[in-house]
Amino acid sequence: MLLTSAEAKDEDLDPEDFPDEIPEEVKMMACNVFGHVCPVFFVSEETTETSEPRRRGRFVLTYVKMRVARRDENTCQICGKHLMDNQIEFDHIIPVSKGGSSEEHNIRVTCFKCNRDKRDSVQI
Repeated sequence: MLLTSAEAKDEDLDPEDFPDEIPEEVKMMACNVFGHVCPVFFVSEETTETSEPRRRGRFVLTYVKMRVARRDENTCQICGKHLMDNQIEFDHIIPVSKGGSSEEHNIRVTCFKCNRDKRDSVQI
């Protein structure tokens, strides 16, 4: 049974429904200021809890691409294939169509095939 936050009560919450650990992709979404997973990642809003607005749209800044390529060591983060510079694709972990941003924490290196197979799904 799915409850809205207004309907949920402590006695309605079953600890068995919660994951044992938080996936790494979700940990990367933690707020830099408060440390929790910011709810704006799960809705299509541009507001944040800080004074900096979220970067919206598919365009990824060049310096973000460089940092992500270095961070991911030119390796597809889905299949593990090492990529040449001209083979790198940048994938939004949470797609822009689902409210994801073009900030560094939401971008990863993928190969052409994995990026096309993923399309606009969220794989956590």
